[in-house]
Amino acid sequence: MLAFVCLCGGALPGVSGAADTPPFPVKDAPWRTDFSRHTVPLGDIMSGGPPRDGIPPIDEPAFVAPAEADVWLGDREPVIAVSHGQAAKAYPLQILIWHEIVNDTVGAEPLTVTFCPLCNSAVAFRRRLGSRVLDFGTTGRLRHSDLIMWDRQTESWWQQLTGEAIIGALAGERLEAAPASIVSYATFKETYPQGLVLARPAGLQRDYGRNPYTGYDDIASLPFLYHGEHDPRLPPMERVVAVSLGEVDKAYPYQVLADKRVVDDTLAGQRLVVLYSRGTASALDAGRIAAARDAGATGVFVPQADGRTLTLSAAGDPFTDVETGSTWNVLGKAVAGPLAGAQLEPVVHGDYFAFAWLAFKPDTLIYRP
Repeated sequence: MLAFVCLCGGALPGVSGAADTPPFPVKDAPWRTDFSRHTVPLGDIMSGGPPRDGIPPIDEPAFVAPAEADVWLGDREPVIAVSHGQAAKAYPLQILIWHEIVNDTVGAEPLTVTFCPLCNSAVAFRRRLGSRVLDFGTTGRLRHSDLIMWDRQTESWWQQLTGEAIIGALAGERLEAAPASIVSYATFKETYPQGLVLARPAGLQRDYGRNPYTGYDDIASLPFLYHGEHDPRLPPMERVVAVSLGEVDKAYPYQVLADKRVVDDTLAGQRLVVLYSRGTASALDAGRIAAARDAGATGVFVPQADGRTLTLSAAGDPFTDVETGSTWNVLGKAVAGPLAGAQLEPVVHGDYFAFAWLAFKPDTLIYRP
């Protein structure tokens, strides 16, 4: 049974210049946002409950070595894995489920790492836009059940799932997504033994490790705070891994991936391999995340390494390539064999509930075996 407390919450082309009055309350804070500039109907926006930054973003994240995080973070628990150059960081969903946004720098790259529990959408964005670096918070509002962020520099409002500024001075701008994957903590440690783990914020009263959205990801249930149409091609709460290349979007259902484990495909002329590995707990199932059912993890890559094109197979543990017999994990790292240490080129992708992705990308192709 579903039981949870909701926490979330003639100008430019495509930008309205009308002096619209927002059809939703904005009295929770003295917004400086220019609501006359927007790329979406303001009527699509609704309150998620909390006020601005009522779900507090993490602005000064602290990190610990895995040896310290092992005390409170289970090997099966899901983390958002992000790497840049020689730096790699894990952002546990047991923390992000309570904060939704981390403003950080990985290597020399300013990033914001985000997670919307209602859409199961984990997205990392490069937060440098032109000459400035943006910092993000939570507006307390939703569109199609998805988190709407705001930047502190212009107070424009941004759609988390797409990275598009939808209201305010920057309406029409779009953040560039960076590769990020939801994987098990054990997989992160195996891939990045020198990586760092986001520490639990001090001084905040949050029951880290508990899932306040118990039972939400039941495939037979319906999404919360969503009033749009449901695409008949997939159950609304089916998990998908989605890829956008050029003007083409494609979604690969978890139920198919769990059976095949390796999918070779071509999208917009680019050969891809989509991997599925078991062993990652759902953040949105049981009351305690460490005890949740296995949702699995995915990775999407250009299947090339060491100057050669590879054919990956699910025959290994978890994957092997036919050409050299090397063993690979779901983060595209060769962990054994002749190519040990090699890395497949990551393709930006995201894991979402089907209803959320299809609400924003209705022309998406659905992979069928």
